[in-house]
Amino acid sequence: MMKRKPTPISVATWNFPKATLKAGEMLYSGATALDAVEEGVKIEEANLKNTTVGKGGAPDREGNVTLDACIMAPNGDAGAVVYLKNNTHAVSVARKVMEETPHVMLAGEGADQFAQQQGFMKEELFTESSEKAYREWLKNKEYKPLINIENHDTIGMLCLDEKGDIAGACTSSGLSYKMNGRVGDSPIIGSGLFLDNEIGGAVATGMGEAIMKSVGSFLIVELMRQGKSPQEACETAVKRIIKQNPNYKDFQVAFLALNKNGDIGSYCIHEGYSYVEYRDNKNTNIPSKSYL
Repeated sequence: MMKRKPTPISVATWNFPKATLKAGEMLYSGATALDAVEEGVKIEEANLKNTTVGKGGAPDREGNVTLDACIMAPNGDAGAVVYLKNNTHAVSVARKVMEETPHVMLAGEGADQFAQQQGFMKEELFTESSEKAYREWLKNKEYKPLINIENHDTIGMLCLDEKGDIAGACTSSGLSYKMNGRVGDSPIIGSGLFLDNEIGGAVATGMGEAIMKSVGSFLIVELMRQGKSPQEACETAVKRIIKQNPNYKDFQVAFLALNKNGDIGSYCIHEGYSYVEYRDNKNTNIPSKSYL
């Protein structure tokens, strides 16, 4: 792969232009990829209208709003939190795990306790509208994730800075009305997010169970290491999931990848998924290629 001087890029799953704009403007002001990716996804964590990330996220079946997130630095360091309650910015807690502890992942009460020790204020994550939706759901208690709606449960972001370093983050409140204690792919290094600063990075969204069983983001980076383009690598990862799951028409999985040259690839099972790219001071929403 021919190396050329990198243009700063921020790219994220789904249509979250404010997130890529925030990260992109930071990158063009000289910020590191790690700082940009954290601040970028925080935009959606704080967005009360986004019911699948951060504050206002849909709860589990027991009425708990629980957040999962991870972050990776260019040097390969990583931090993650799972089943985090009472903190909007799960990604920032994950970064503290990475930088302030000898661990990669903290869960549940331990994650909450650590967040408070680090100065994060306890917050109520249930909003009036998410509580109203939950009470409505309780009437029938149907659990059938809707493709491109309830699967639309993650912001995964990759940033390439002016030095050519790549960082990534992934944050989610998980599938709506999941079982109490369920953790998806979003905070799992290698599933929801993986990067190698010599090669590139990948993030995932959709049905976390299928992504975890294929370690999809790690697979994509390894395929890029072997010489595949980001697009080819994403297509291979999705097709592997399709081969493993005869019921693949019932759920969505999507991948997004970025290599060190600034080439981007994206592929999904069902059409309707898109990603946003911020490059050359322009934000562009791009429909992903799909298998179906």
